[in-house]
Amino acid sequence: MVKRLNWLLVYLLFSIGIMAQSGGRKQYNSYKGLVMAGYQGWFNTPGDGSGRGWHHYNGREGFRPGSCSVDLWPEVSEYKKLYKTDFTFADGKSASVFSSYDKSTVNVHFRWMKEYGLDGVFMQRFIAEIRNESGLQHFNKVLNSAMKAANKYERAICVMYDLSGMQPGEEKLLLKDIAEIAQRHSLKNHAKNPSYLYHNGKPLVTVWGVGFNDNRRYGLKEAAHIIDGLKSQGFSVMLGVPTQWRELKGDTESDPRLHELIRKCDIVMPWFVGRYNETTYPKYQKLVEEDIQWAKKNQVDYVPLVFPGFSWGI
Repeated sequence: MVKRLNWLLVYLLFSIGIMAQSGGRKQYNSYKGLVMAGYQGWFNTPGDGSGRGWHHYNGREGFRPGSCSVDLWPEVSEYKKLYKTDFTFADGKSASVFSSYDKSTVNVHFRWMKEYGLDGVFMQRFIAEIRNESGLQHFNKVLNSAMKAANKYERAICVMYDLSGMQPGEEKLLLKDIAEIAQRHSLKNHAKNPSYLYHNGKPLVTVWGVGFNDNRRYGLKEAAHIIDGLKSQGFSVMLGVPTQWRELKGDTESDPRLHELIRKCDIVMPWFVGRYNETTYPKYQKLVEEDIQWAKKNQVDYVPLVFPGFSWGI
């Protein structure tokens, strides 16, 4: 199972769902009680039909011995389609990998979720990718495969926008994109798409990357436009914020308007990837406890994030 985990984003998001049956199929009416993961779906290979070549496998000098960007080699025995690489095993045989562009790959991943008890995933859409034709084509295809597989294997699925690299003005691109997705995948017809995750009675959309103080081109003005736009389209919203969002320090910009934006949302998800390890966690325990109390007081649901780490070997 460990080798299988590199197909999804290496963090888990826990929430404290209520599920119903829709035409004999499981319907996800709340994030509460679910364990979900981030699903990037961004791996491409030459010959997979996407025209993107090696994507997210490759290092600075392509994808070959001495140059790669994956931490674990995938366990590939259950995939229908595989693509040979320049890597070889100890016995000299060629090593192969999968492509996220293949529907059969996504299907295997969702089957594994059911087999191993993972409730579902947040399908990431990177603004820096979907602004381009090749990126939009790729992520639309992956999302289409995932929506079908989620309902086939009765797993929860939710769209997550990653704002990293977003330029001012592209908040309009996001709102146009989600409106098209909602129509294409029946997000507002829960009987037709029961696997799509609802929260507080509405289809949920996640927006990640608001309030960080790392000199992003966009800011709280653009984030407010996105949140208000999603609300006006009839969505509930989960907001991904920095670790020290409540205190407005550390990795967080000091503007108190961030708290106003969080109060507009249904769920807050602080970023804890790489923030602590087994030794340093205790100093964060009090922070988390107080964050949860703030969320309760302000009637916003809180989602803790768990990150298992990686080797730092690449």
